[in-house]
Amino acid sequence: MITLSPAARRASAVGLALAACLTASPAVASAAGAPATAGAGSGAGSGLDRYYTQRLGWGSCVKGPDDTAGRDLDKAGVRCADAIVPLDYADPGGRTITVAVSRLQATDTRHRIGSILLNNGGPGGPAVESPPEVRKAMKEVGPRYDIIGFDPRFVGRSTPLDCGWPVGSSWFSAGVGRAGFDRQVALQKDLASKCRATNSSVLAHISTRNTARDMDVIRGALGERRISYLGYSYGTYLGTVYTQMFPGRYDRVVLDGALAPGDFRPRLLTGTEPENERALSDWATWAARRGDTYGLGRTRAEVLATVDGIVAAAARGPLTLGAAPDVFRIDDTQVPFFLFMGIADDTDQARTALAEQVSVMAKAAKGEPAPITPEFSATLRFALRGEHAQSGAVQAAIICADGSAPRDPEVYWRDIERSRAAHPLFGPLSNNIGPCAFWDRPREEPTRISGDAPMMIVAATGDPRTTYQSSRRLHAQLPGSRLVTLEGANRHALYGLYDNTCVDREVNTYLATGRLPSKDRTCVKQAG
Repeated sequence: MITLSPAARRASAVGLALAACLTASPAVASAAGAPATAGAGSGAGSGLDRYYTQRLGWGSCVKGPDDTAGRDLDKAGVRCADAIVPLDYADPGGRTITVAVSRLQATDTRHRIGSILLNNGGPGGPAVESPPEVRKAMKEVGPRYDIIGFDPRFVGRSTPLDCGWPVGSSWFSAGVGRAGFDRQVALQKDLASKCRATNSSVLAHISTRNTARDMDVIRGALGERRISYLGYSYGTYLGTVYTQMFPGRYDRVVLDGALAPGDFRPRLLTGTEPENERALSDWATWAARRGDTYGLGRTRAEVLATVDGIVAAAARGPLTLGAAPDVFRIDDTQVPFFLFMGIADDTDQARTALAEQVSVMAKAAKGEPAPITPEFSATLRFALRGEHAQSGAVQAAIICADGSAPRDPEVYWRDIERSRAAHPLFGPLSNNIGPCAFWDRPREEPTRISGDAPMMIVAATGDPRTTYQSSRRLHAQLPGSRLVTLEGANRHALYGLYDNTCVDREVNTYLATGRLPSKDRTCVKQAG
């Protein structure tokens, strides 16, 4: 998913993917089978000692003359390094890759708590750039931590993966009929083929379990016996996997927008249709109150009818958006993607952006040209032209390496057709075929929860990505956890991003004291 700033990256490295999730897989691997679990604080006895004991060469974050992000990190006092990890943990003497790491050191050294590791979700979201913003979110407790960002294997500044995709994401709809679905089958097969042709030797190793192993190497290289963790969206699943693979090596764990392990699978969006429809409906109510501004309708029903009309028009023929040189053509398999992208945040700023985009599409449906904002242009270039598309391929690689998907396209088509009556807009998106249908089978089974893990889980009741029900399932599977619920928000990712005083206070108190609340907490959405 496209993210244009570290803040946006943390808010929705959603990846498009993390939209939801249901039931556990019948065949799962326990933590004890992990190749890297030997030894209390290192890879002792497993051939991994040289990775755990490596000295990280901290230095400038600037990678080249055009690296403005690196210069900003340097100015903020962040230092960067590359951790060396094995491509295949079952063959620690074989090929190695690098994982980019950043550190904003504690300034209150007298009261230093330790290191906290960050993951922004995705999967495939980078976090090297995030420590300065997380320090701000942590308020008074921030200076007591070394804040550690890292770009997971094959993401961002780490050893890269480039499949040469012509699009930035694989999360499209099947459209309104069989023709759109057939185009999707061809596209998804081509995306998988491009990755296999260019990166077949590494695809099997781009998994969540290997990223968790990389995290433990980082912990060891930092000299920490235990490490704290803050994960958003997919990063909550990664954090859970880490606690199960490496019990005793984590300290304070915060999972924001949490996903139960059984819900992380190739068909990630199935089951999230009601949450997405509610979020779209609430946005339509907001847009109707501003009917004179956006011209989409004066009631919720009228705005939703405008949306349906856009999809219908795009099915008859692609809509033309923008003006030269930024001209884009979108069809009925792509319109739902852009709507889906816009409804994971219920702030006025996000709702305004979506209203502007829908207004442009509504005019295009009538054959009327309209200018597009730079933000919408960036999203279109990412989705349709593959600009900055590395994240889409990495996201697919991680999802497909973690679980198997049905191979027969007709399975997807039957599910799509069954979903249309109840969910005509989002059913064909959530049930659509993806590249995992054409991917090689995973080498490892998914991780199951085999032991309790005390942690703080943060969730909004209206989250349309990682649903509140999935967060509750994770909470039920981990009795020692505490759930902080934000009522009344259609929002994905909260802590430090949504300006909710109650949520931020609960998280920061836990990070400061290491003590979870005696019982679950409930916060409410603040006006404005």
